[in-house]
Amino acid sequence: MSSQLLRAITQQEIEAFHRDGAVLIKGVLPEQWLEKLRQGMEYANDNPDGMSGGMEAVLRIDQFPADRAPDLADVIRSSPIAEVVGTALGTPVRFYMDQMFYKPAGTIFPTPWHQDTCYYNVDGHDLIRAWVCVDPVPRGASLEVVRGSHRWNVTYRPVVGRQPEDDPEGYAQAEAAFEAGEPVIGPESHGQWSYADGFLDPELPLTPDIEGNKESFDVLGWDYEPGDVLLFHGHILHGATGGIELPHPRRAHASMWAGPDIHYVHRKGQVVPDPAALYPLKPKTGQPLADFPEVFPVAWSP
Repeated sequence: MSSQLLRAITQQEIEAFHRDGAVLIKGVLPEQWLEKLRQGMEYANDNPDGMSGGMEAVLRIDQFPADRAPDLADVIRSSPIAEVVGTALGTPVRFYMDQMFYKPAGTIFPTPWHQDTCYYNVDGHDLIRAWVCVDPVPRGASLEVVRGSHRWNVTYRPVVGRQPEDDPEGYAQAEAAFEAGEPVIGPESHGQWSYADGFLDPELPLTPDIEGNKESFDVLGWDYEPGDVLLFHGHILHGATGGIELPHPRRAHASMWAGPDIHYVHRKGQVVPDPAALYPLKPKTGQPLADFPEVFPVAWSP
């Protein structure tokens, strides 16, 4: 298989990814794919659906934007992003889902510190985000991570969603669905969804106050340029400081990829819906994504 990357990924970058939980791989994506991403994100931004949310003046977040934006679907299917992820892991990878984070020009809104895996019904060590932005982003508006936090062996509570005491009746219904093995957030959510629909699992610990105690953590950050790919582990704590002025938007596409050990887990505190095509297959906790090749085909293999 011939590579479309502008350069090879180095062994040092692979080692940094596994050691730190994140690595910025500089200058690897060709301009043709950046242009596809620009066109796809502008289309998604102009055509919101039931999986779009956020505070429109400062942040727009779309779940599964590739489902309706053909250019984003082409990026997922044909760009070398899967190769970047698979090369870092050294394994075959499957595409799980994607998101768009569109921050308009002006004062850039901060992203709270959080961990990705607690939002989804998947778990395992080889869950990887590929974060690609089509705009230059200085460190003050780019992603930061707590180095090594992907190995802390803890799942934190999401930073959004309803507490049990906020909606006792709704929480009781969600808990009953969980106990029955049914999805807490069902397939109908793809028609109308928001982060507030999820119910927080009170048994999970709170996310640490990283922003208020940065001197106590080993925080990594980068100045980002179009053509770079930021890879980070699904378990790693990450956020973005924000509060600085940019003369252009910060348009980022974040795709999630799964290595061989990623499996389905039925979460009591699920926040983001499963991919729509997975619901009819009624997955059970512990089933590897490889059990559902029609939904998660291998996207790249060494």
